[in-house]
Amino acid sequence: MKAILFVLFLLVAIAPARADPAAQVRQMGGGVVFLRHALAPGTGDPAGFRLGDCATQRNLSDEGRAQAQALGDALGAAIRAAGVPVVRILSSQWCRARETADLLGLGPVEEEVGLNSFFGDPGQRQPVLERLNNRLTDLPDGITVMVTHQVVITAVTGMTVGSGGAVLYDPETGRAERLALP
Repeated sequence: MKAILFVLFLLVAIAPARADPAAQVRQMGGGVVFLRHALAPGTGDPAGFRLGDCATQRNLSDEGRAQAQALGDALGAAIRAAGVPVVRILSSQWCRARETADLLGLGPVEEEVGLNSFFGDPGQRQPVLERLNNRLTDLPDGITVMVTHQVVITAVTGMTVGSGGAVLYDPETGRAERLALP
């Protein structure tokens, strides 16, 4: 019994404390929340993918739609509690990213080419990131939510996140940290 209690104590003691997302946003004071689109089963896009045609793309599942709404609730609550306004919501042109951004319910969504995936087309990496870097140098005060893809988040922040994962990013300093959302 003592051994079991000792193991439980160790697990609690070494488990990372869950950060408070409002405190994280407050501490950063603004910047960008990079959010990977919600659950969309599969990898990449199917053959015949066309940007303007959602029927040809990998899209959110029902679970992904519910996840996006829950993320919007959690992110919105954290940002309100931090007292930092959401000033802009930008999305990749991919349907799964756009739908995630819409379902967050945080405000009007603008499409941004600089958030598009280059997973299946590495030749697009440089033009996409140049466009995004131009956008990052001209952000208003507050939080800009950018719904995008893993390859973009990793290219900018060096971090990987799962579907619906978020990274808080300061474009002035390059500081990035995972945002603790459910």
